[in-house]
Formats: sequence, structure tokens, C-alpha cells
Amino acid sequence: MKCITCLSLSLIVYFVFGILVCIPPLPKKEIVCFLKKVASVVPHLHLVEADVPLSILCKDDQKFERALGREFHISLGRNVPLRVHQINSVISMLRQKLQLQKRYLIDFNKWEVFVNDDHTRSFLSLEITTSGLSEISKQIDAVNEVYKLHNLPEFYKDPRPHISLVWALGDIRTSLKGAVDVELRKLRAGGCVQNRIFTSKFCGIECKIGNKTHKICKLPDE
Repeated sequence: MKCITCLSLSLIVYFVFGILVCIPPLPKKEIVCFLKKVASVVPHLHLVEADVPLSILCKDDQKFERALGREFHISLGRNVPLRVHQINSVISMLRQKLQLQKRYLIDFNKWEVFVNDDHTRSFLSLEITTSGLSEISKQIDAVNEVYKLHNLPEFYKDPRPHISLVWALGDIRTSLKGAVDVELRKLRAGGCVQNRIFTSKFCGIECKIGNKTHKICKLPDE
């Protein structure tokens, strides 16, 4: 039994933490249209987490829109390895620091390309640069405090909150950003660029550790 207990304590699970966001019905057609145009120029793109190639989704707009109907997340902390004996402490401290949250609006208003730390994947994302940025930044600071107490790496210095919609292997930021810029110029020429792509309400925070999801805070339904 002692050997089994020791092995259990040495297990490491990955800790994914963030705000869940749903894309409202209205902008899905516009987002699908934009992503299809980018995918026609940049090959081998996949929908985030669903791992479905855009080349397949682009053949059926309704299927594409349904795929965008699931929840995406705004990261409040790094995706880090967490030891089993740290889990209860981390969850407890996060709830203490983040349980008292007020509802606010989040504007997604900028298409941006990000690359992960080891340059193995590129992501096309929707960034938050106005409404909601201040509130999310404070939440990131709270998560950093908990991370520091558990010797976990803190979030990036100058965080840029966003949701990632599409990914591709390797560092292809130049070609991906080039395709995005071309489409944005076309939209501006047609007078179609708006101040925001869509707005979502903050409704709560949760984190996923291994296969289990923990509610950190949840605002009551309106």
C-alpha cells in the first residue's frame, strides 16, 4: 500500500484555468465567413479543441456554426503541471480570492495571431482590448498570487486576454497574419469593420484539472 500511495502523490496533472465564453448566435455567420476566407489562403488550419480541419467545416456552413456554438475560454493563468497533493490547496485559494465577482461585459474587438512558448503551434484568436480588459487583468493578478504560493510559473507579463478559435502546426504567424490583414483591408474598404466583433457577458470562472472541472465562481442566471 505504501508504494501505491507514494506513486499517487507523484502524479502530475495539467491545470487549465479560465473564463468560459460562448459566441452568441448573431456573429457566428460573420466569423464563419471570415475564417473560411483565411482558410482558403492558409492550409492545414484546425478548430481549437475540436481538432476538426477547417477544410472539412468550410464545406458546410451550418456545421461550422454549430462547431462555434460550444464554449471557449479566456486563460487567466498558464497551463501548468500540478502535483496531486497541491490540488485542494490551489482550488481553495482560488475560490477565496475569486468568489466575489460582479457581472461585466467583454468586447472581442481584434483579430490577432499568437504562437505558443515552444513555437509548435500558431493560433488565430479574438483579443480583448477594451471592455472587460480591466476586470480580467485583476482576475489574472489574483491567479498569479495563488500560483506564486505554490511555486507555479506566473502568467505572461503584459497579458493579452483572448479566445483562440483556430490553430495550425508550427510558427506560421507571418502567413496567418498576412491572410488576416488582407481580409481586414477588404472589410474596411467595404465599410464593414465594426468597433467590436461580438460581446459576451462574464458569467463565472472554472478550471479543469485532469479530467475534472472545478467551479471557482458562478454568477446567477439573469
